Amino acid sequence: MAREDAVRCLRCLLFALNLLFWLMSACVLGVAAWIRDPLNTVLTLTAHTRLEEAAILTYSPAVHPVIITVCCFLIIVAMVGYCGTLRCNLLLLSWYFCSLLVIFCVELASAVWTYDEPAVQRSDMISLKSRMPNFGLQRYQWLTHTWNSFQTEFKCCGVIYFTDWLEMTEMEWPPDSCCSNQYPGCARHAHYHDLSDLHQEGCGPKIYSFIRGTKQLQVLRFLGVSIGVAQILAMALTLTLLWALYYGRKSPELDSATPPPPDDSTPLTVTHGPSAEASKTGCNRTDRSCTSTAAAATAAAVRPSGLQFEMERLS
Repeated sequence: MAREDAVRCLRCLLFALNLLFWLMSACVLGVAAWIRDPLNTVLTLTAHTRLEEAAILTYSPAVHPVIITVCCFLIIVAMVGYCGTLRCNLLLLSWYFCSLLVIFCVELASAVWTYDEPAVQRSDMISLKSRMPNFGLQRYQWLTHTWNSFQTEFKCCGVIYFTDWLEMTEMEWPPDSCCSNQYPGCARHAHYHDLSDLHQEGCGPKIYSFIRGTKQLQVLRFLGVSIGVAQILAMALTLTLLWALYYGRKSPELDSATPPPPDDSTPLTVTHGPSAEASKTGCNRTDRSCTSTAAAATAAAVRPSGLQFEMERLS
């Protein structure tokens, strides 16, 4: 009874952990997809600079193809573990344990291999100005679109200040993406009438903060650690469940191999005395004639002993 309760408890815990694997893997995939767009924008703006190397070092563990593949595989493994736990199948549970062990080793090796602190300083932001003269050129439309999308999303203008556009290009006013309220010609109007309509903060500090780590990256790191801890717990519970199921199936075989105890209702066989003679004649306790025969035999055995005692007393 106690073993059945323990198995039931282990199965419930494994059900909960497999559900947790599905949720956390889906969250990792969602957050990684969410980060990919701004990361591609930053990599485009920081191409061929130290900032690009720092961004790759920081975000490669989060969006690395190995991590994405592992999360997809973990969803399949969790389904196998759910089926194995539901059916109490030793083969499926063994495969589930081995798969979790392999995934954990891959995740640990990938984390150790890709972990490195980016060596970036604020002075490196000045290198972003080197690509600003290409803004608006026909063959650099992709760079123009990247600058506009980054300034709109992060609400910044230029590298350090919006005047960087006037210094590094032949433009007379910043791009319209620098306006807090965008409309065609808004930057020209703000430049001549009200500079407060332009974003006052540069994009350099925004890029620097992004490279140092965002909230999305912190969420991914937390999910990665949580998945690792859950995998260790799931492997321990799976081993315990395998042990309980294996020895639970071995116990009935051992019980059937043990010889049964002697039955009290089995009639005792007497080998000496009058009762033995009665037994030889095929008597049974339940037979009344057998009972009288046994009594007569006992009396016959007692009489000679009594006669011999009388003769010795007279002499």
